Amino acid sequence: MILLAVSSLLATQLFGSYSAEARPTREAEDSLRARIERRVGQVPGAVVGVAYRDLGSTDSLDVMADERFHAASTMKVPVLIELFRRVDVRALGLDQGILLVNEFSSIVDGSHYSLDAGDDSDSSAYKAVGRRVTVRELIERMITRSSNLATNALIELVGARQVDSTAHALGARAIEVRRGVEDSKAYQAGLNNTTTARDLAALMSSIERGTAASRASCDSMRAILLRQEFNDEIPAGVPAGTRVAHKTGWITGVHHDAAIVYPAGRAPYVLVVLTRGIQDDAVARTLIADISRLVYAHASQERLTTTGP
Repeated sequence: MILLAVSSLLATQLFGSYSAEARPTREAEDSLRARIERRVGQVPGAVVGVAYRDLGSTDSLDVMADERFHAASTMKVPVLIELFRRVDVRALGLDQGILLVNEFSSIVDGSHYSLDAGDDSDSSAYKAVGRRVTVRELIERMITRSSNLATNALIELVGARQVDSTAHALGARAIEVRRGVEDSKAYQAGLNNTTTARDLAALMSSIERGTAASRASCDSMRAILLRQEFNDEIPAGVPAGTRVAHKTGWITGVHHDAAIVYPAGRAPYVLVVLTRGIQDDAVARTLIADISRLVYAHASQERLTTTGP
C-alpha cells in the first residue's frame, strides 16, 4: 500500500504540469474533455472541434481539432494577418484609398458576381460603392462587422493564394483560403475556404505572441479583434468585463468563434470552437458559450492549482 501511494504521488509530480491532452489523470469523468464531450452530446447531430491553448503555461486541449470545417467568416483572420504583413513591408498603407466596387470574379471560370446587401451582416458598407475607401476602414468592417463586401475588396488587393501561403507559414498547415465570399459557382463545385480548430488556434496564438507580423501590427490586429460587435458565443461564456479578441463565422448549419481571452490576473488563453450540423442558430451559439464557460472555469482552476495560495 505504501509503495502504491508513493507511485501515485510520483505520477502526479511527473504529469501535473502537462497539457490536458497529455494528462491521463485528467481523463476522469470530471475532466475538461469529458465535460465538453458531454455538453456536445446534448445536441443531436452536432460536430464540434475545439482547441484550447493557455498562453501562460503548457496547458492545452484538443477535441476533434483536426476536423475540417467550412471556414465561413473565420477566414477573415488570415486575411487580416496578410494585410498587416503588407503594411509592415510598406507594400500597403492603412490610409491608402481603393475604389470600392461590388463586382468580383469567380475562381471557377472568371465570370462576374455581386454581393447582396441583404445577405451581408454589414449592409451599410454598400453605401460606399463607387467611392474610394481606406484600407483601414475596410479592415475594421471586415472584422468588427464581418462585412463580406469589405472582405472581397481586400482579398482582391492581396490575393487569396498569398493569404493561404502566409497562414501555412504561421503553422496553420491545413487551412485553405481559396476565394472571397459568396462565390456561388465555387461553392457548388466544392471549392470552399476550410479550416480546423488547430489552424485557427495557431493563427490567434501568433497574433497574441507577436509573431504573425511586427509587434506593432499584432497590437493593431488585437485591438481590432477586441472591437468585435458580435459577442453571443465565446464572450457570452466568460464573466462580464473580460476582454475577448475574437472573430466569429456563420453560414447555414455552421457556427464558429476563434478567440483570445484575457482573464483578470493571469495570462491569456486561446479558444477556438467550430461547429456544424446545428440548424438552430440559438442552439449553436448557446453550445459555444457553454463550452467557453467550461474552459474559463478550467483555466481559472488551473491558475489556482499552479500558483498556490
